[in-house]
Amino acid sequence: MSTERIAEFSRITKETDIKIRLNLDGSGQSQIDTGIGFFDHMLDGFSRHGFFDLDCTCKGDLLVDCHHSIEDTGICLGTTIKKALGTKSGIKRYGSCILPMDETLVLCAVDLCNRPYLNFDATFDMERVGYFDTEMVREFFYAISYSAGMNLHLKVLDGTNTHHKIEAMFKAFARALDEACTIDPRITDVMSTKGAL
Repeated sequence: MSTERIAEFSRITKETDIKIRLNLDGSGQSQIDTGIGFFDHMLDGFSRHGFFDLDCTCKGDLLVDCHHSIEDTGICLGTTIKKALGTKSGIKRYGSCILPMDETLVLCAVDLCNRPYLNFDATFDMERVGYFDTEMVREFFYAISYSAGMNLHLKVLDGTNTHHKIEAMFKAFARALDEACTIDPRITDVMSTKGAL
């Protein structure tokens, strides 16, 4: 029986064509092309700081705007995370990180409980970073939390630079998710008093 935690997911709509391959037990290698440079940079940071191997391509209707590409990538990435985790037997389930990036400080906490919820507390002074609309940060993490079935808390505790805030959020999420996905040999089934997640 394979113990590899690798999953692939593809989704085609009239707005986007997305393909993702994820290895939860990777080394932080990535091949990413969404057509949105800053988003590629954020996903690369997620891969590297979570030690996830991530291949992601998205062909979206960028002549409209970036909304569909970013939100749908979140849906697909969340679905892929859920598939790669399988039964979740042996995982720590919870993960958290407080991550500094220059003047910025971000808190992220994750519970892989199959109960989706997003608690998001961040404001951005800039409307865009490159071709990335900053209002899409919340939409991306909302899509991940609901498609993966995770409880996700993200809070910017301090900071002024919009680029730093967003990048710190992606990195903190990666580190918290990596911890939550970690196999603990002391856990023989799932980490729940109910016996199921």
